[in-house]
Amino acid sequence: MLFIPGNNPGMLRDCHIYGADCIMLDLEDSVSIYEKDSARFLVYHALRTLDYGDVEILVRINSLQDGGVADLEAIVPLGKAIIRLPKTETPEDVLACEREIARIDAAHGLEVGSTGMMAAIESAEGVLNALAIARSSSRLIGLALGAEDYVTDLKTTRSVDGTELFFGRSMILHAARAAGIAAIDCVYSNVNDEDGLVQQTKLIHTMGFDGKSIINPRQIEPVHRVFTPTQKDIDQAVAIICALEEARAKGSGVISLNGKMVDRPIVLRAVYQLELARAAGVWSDPDLVIPQL
Repeated sequence: MLFIPGNNPGMLRDCHIYGADCIMLDLEDSVSIYEKDSARFLVYHALRTLDYGDVEILVRINSLQDGGVADLEAIVPLGKAIIRLPKTETPEDVLACEREIARIDAAHGLEVGSTGMMAAIESAEGVLNALAIARSSSRLIGLALGAEDYVTDLKTTRSVDGTELFFGRSMILHAARAAGIAAIDCVYSNVNDEDGLVQQTKLIHTMGFDGKSIINPRQIEPVHRVFTPTQKDIDQAVAIICALEEARAKGSGVISLNGKMVDRPIVLRAVYQLELARAAGVWSDPDLVIPQL
């Protein structure tokens, strides 16, 4: 998820060409208080006139008390972006934003529920309420961790190994999984430290996150490199799916591969690996049907 300042016309124009899976057009922290109106105008016209292809688009609005309603009134009628709600601390924060979106939907004749939301959790209170937040609205497609505000709230600072974020990451990840939505990790702000970025990306990939926020196009390739399945991963996943199909063809409920039992969690992981490999463009086999489990 590539962050794009909403007050930067050049980046708004070109942001989709770098290869990020998702772009987040920001009207909040990256825009000074004196440029909020002009940034809203720029993002509105960018979404209305530019073709971003198949890149997923989010717009991070300001809080409802500080211009967020005006942001929603500009962006929601376009029907092109998921709304990212900043500094979410309680389910009521989500519901208040949802009510505003529903009001705008009705005013413009839009299908109810067509605009998705993502909640950014950036405080100790938000982390402790993560599950309630995740389950608060059917519009929510994911939770995201906002690390800078979170560690400030904890009265600490960021570190390369991410020790200070482990509890927050774990809570957000478990809440997202329990609610059946995505979990997106925070930015790594030192764009010149690729080793540190890769280290943290490997950590959150191992934990189970679906993706990572970034602030510079140079960070796209290292994140993709960590998340993309290796050829060994792909070969193993294909072998597991083939073993499943062979067992089904024989009418057997027992799946075996290389003398080892293969149970449902292993099959689920294999399916996920192949779906991820296909999305990354590193694997395609029209003859192999990925089972629906």
